[in-house]
Amino acid sequence: MRSVRRPAALAVAGGIAAAATLLPAVPALAHGAPTSPISRTAACAAGGERTGVTACRAALAANNRPFGSFDNLRVPDVGGKDRQFIPDGNLCSGGLPEYRGLDLPRTDWPSTKVTAGTTLDVSYAGTIPHQGSFRLYLTRKGYTPTKALTWADLGEPLAEIKDPPLRGGAYRMSVKLPKDRSGRHVLYTVWQTSSTPDTYYSCSDLVVKAAAVAAAPAKKPAPKASRSAEPGAVAVPLDAQSPAAAAAPPAEHQSWLSPAAAQADDRVELGHQIVIAALVVITGVSAGAGIMRLRASRAQAHQFGPPRR
Repeated sequence: MRSVRRPAALAVAGGIAAAATLLPAVPALAHGAPTSPISRTAACAAGGERTGVTACRAALAANNRPFGSFDNLRVPDVGGKDRQFIPDGNLCSGGLPEYRGLDLPRTDWPSTKVTAGTTLDVSYAGTIPHQGSFRLYLTRKGYTPTKALTWADLGEPLAEIKDPPLRGGAYRMSVKLPKDRSGRHVLYTVWQTSSTPDTYYSCSDLVVKAAAVAAAPAKKPAPKASRSAEPGAVAVPLDAQSPAAAAAPPAEHQSWLSPAAAQADDRVELGHQIVIAALVVITGVSAGAGIMRLRASRAQAHQFGPPRR
């Protein structure tokens, strides 16, 4: 009996193997999720790293069913039409019931601390690697984490990276963070594979520290101006004047003199004017006397006639 069963078993096994060779090849499914900065799927979904934290337990309760695998949040046949296929409020779950708890608006999701304006390194686990492009978005300035995430909260992608290198089981890439962000934000990652029809979605929560503000350079003190207040005068720093110039101001700047010096100078000028007036008077008197003597001699000559010869 045993000898019969054994050949029969071998024949069945051989038939299965032969049939398997006739079946068409089934394409492998790409799987993955961001692990740094940690995503909500990598933290809370089945096989996640932090399933016991409060936010993950609340997400599981809101799910009303067990989570799907952390690396399997994928939607087929999107073809780049993300906004048409993924509704507002369901961006983190991709609209899939197995992950709906990940859409809860909370401020205690497992997060990664970063600094605005710096380069963020991203590690995306590729449990089943495939080629494709990654689009990375960051929520806008003023984003409110207590409201469900919408497409309006995202601007243009910070980066679009095609076929990044796979090292150590993860795709490695980097993105420059804007300088004008602070507080809680979401890095939203879209992985559109090119060797399968699937697109993967994930939310990574960030706590962004504001960028450091550079200190303004110290202002140099302005040079001391000269004492000239005349319109159109060019100010010259006092420390640039020679000692002689500083001790003896020019005549046109007599307003610099002290009151006592100014009075003495006025007295000297008055004396000069008195002397000049006296000279004028003396000169005038002498000239008048000469004229009178000339007139007298002429009158005398007229009276007595011409002198006799």
